[in-house]
Amino acid sequence: MPGATTAPLNGASKSKYPIINDPDVTELNRAQLTWVANPALTLTAGRQRILLDDQRFVGNVGWRQDEQTFDGVRADMALGRFKATYAYVTRINRILGEEKDWRSDSQIFNATWSPAEALRLQGFVYALDFDNSPVNASLTKGLKASGKTWVGLYQLAYDATWANQSDYRHRTAAFDLDYLEASVAGTFDIYTLKLGYEQLDGDGKRGFTTPLATTHGFQGWADAWVSPGGNKSFVDGIKDTNLTLNVKPRFKRTYLFNTDLVARYHDFNDQKTGADLAHEWDLQATAAITTKLSVQLKYADFQREATVPLGTAAPPASRTKVWLTLEYKL
Repeated sequence: MPGATTAPLNGASKSKYPIINDPDVTELNRAQLTWVANPALTLTAGRQRILLDDQRFVGNVGWRQDEQTFDGVRADMALGRFKATYAYVTRINRILGEEKDWRSDSQIFNATWSPAEALRLQGFVYALDFDNSPVNASLTKGLKASGKTWVGLYQLAYDATWANQSDYRHRTAAFDLDYLEASVAGTFDIYTLKLGYEQLDGDGKRGFTTPLATTHGFQGWADAWVSPGGNKSFVDGIKDTNLTLNVKPRFKRTYLFNTDLVARYHDFNDQKTGADLAHEWDLQATAAITTKLSVQLKYADFQREATVPLGTAAPPASRTKVWLTLEYKL
């Protein structure tokens, strides 16, 4: 309820340490009814997952212990090469436990037309309003183009996104911010190299936000840019130039098969002033131990610049994180 105080996720005795966003909680993850009216229309009501595109704007944060789900009604439409999703959401069941959930009066719309493998066009509108988190209210409209094709033995893939975000229902002070993203990737045999650029604008008071996204997959796994509410944003805006190498070795072993190796480098700059802010290395190794058991080792090292020019907002503190995960599927 408004004005209520809640204990920090780490507990009062460990408040000086970085927050681990996996609280001790038990809750109902999903309870939904789905009606397939016909091949062109599916209706869903209840507590459900909503994963749109690459989850940059709407996702389930599925790698955490308590995934993000949505209470509401949803319609999925498909007609030939055209697909669309509309959802009205009344509650966001967030990864931080029930007392951190958001009471919602939000609408989500995403439409895609795929005339060919080399061209996929997408438009979206996300009108978000949260009764107990008005600072995260926003109206986001955008367009995206993506596709892939073969050039000899090489597969090339690309995507480009533009979005604009503004205040919604006067829940915050007026703002108007843009989002830009572009990437190109080439795959040969077991190797994929991807060059990406992502820009989230800021006006010195507020940065472009994506409160319903699976934000961990973007702007570094160290999650250094996370702000209150779970967004990755920066008041001055962030320019993220990144390079990723993905290798899938063909180990023919009884154990440690289906191996996947990822190395990624991020260079972060201030969108408003152009100043160097930080850089980050991300490394990940995943392998199947058996057909049901897999292991993942993940590393993130975020290092801020020692000094930043006057007039530039201070970047987050340096940090290093390591995860070791075992997953067993029945």
